[in-house]
Amino acid sequence: MFQYSPPPKKHHPRPVYLVVDATYFGERTENSSWCVLVARDPKKQEDLVWGFADTETVLGYRKLREELEYYGYSIKSVTGDGFSGIFTAFSGIPYQMCQVHMERLVEHRTTKNPQTEAGQVLLALAKSLHTTNSHLFYTRFTKFVEYYRDFLNEKSLHPITGEWDWTHRPLRQAVLSIDRLKKYLFIFEHNKNILKNTNSLEGHFSHVKRFLGIHRGVPRKHAQNILHTILLASSVSPDEEKLDQIL
Repeated sequence: MFQYSPPPKKHHPRPVYLVVDATYFGERTENSSWCVLVARDPKKQEDLVWGFADTETVLGYRKLREELEYYGYSIKSVTGDGFSGIFTAFSGIPYQMCQVHMERLVEHRTTKNPQTEAGQVLLALAKSLHTTNSHLFYTRFTKFVEYYRDFLNEKSLHPITGEWDWTHRPLRQAVLSIDRLKKYLFIFEHNKNILKNTNSLEGHFSHVKRFLGIHRGVPRKHAQNILHTILLASSVSPDEEKLDQIL
C-alpha cells in the first residue's frame, strides 16, 4: 500500500467522530483501478488521514487507524459502508453502518421496481430507515421475516443443473444483509455526534472526481499528487499555482 498522508499536526488530542470510506479511479475491468482511503472529521470538514492502494483491505484501513492514534486523535465512532474491512480495522470502536449504503444494498438485490410483494415491502422498509427509529424498524423487520418466511425459504429445481436452489435468492440475500448489519444501523441514537451516513464524504469525493475529470488522462502518480494536495487542504481543489507545481 502506498501511504501518503499529511505530516503530524501539533494539536491537543481531541475526540473525533469519523466518517471513513474509499473511492475508486481508473477502470476495474481493465485492472487499472486504484483507490484512496480517507478518514474525515465531518464536523470540521477536515480530511485527517488517507492512503492510496489498488483496492480496499483491512490492512489499509488499519493503517489509517494507526496514524490517527499516532497523531493523538481519540476515535469515538466510525461511520462507514458495509465493507467488513472498516469494521475489522476499527474493532472496539462504536460502528455506524451508513443507512444510505444499506438502502442501496437492498435496492441492488430487489431492483428499484420489485416484481414481488415481498420485494416491494422490503424495499419500502429499507427506504424508511432515514425517517424511523430502531425500535420501529426492528419490529417491522421481524414481522416481515415472520410473514414472508415460507416465501423466502422456497426452493426450485434448476432445469439445467438439476440442483435445488433458493427461488428468490437475491431477495433472500437482501434480508440476510439487513439481519447481519441491523445492530449497526442505529448507533447514532446513543450519541448525537455520530453521523448516520457517509454523505459528507461522498459529496467531497464527487467534487474531487469532477476536478480530476478536467485533467483526465494524467498518470496515476500525478493524480495522487493532486489528490494529496486536495485532501491536505480539505478543499475541493488546489489553487492554480499549486496545481502548476504538481503537474
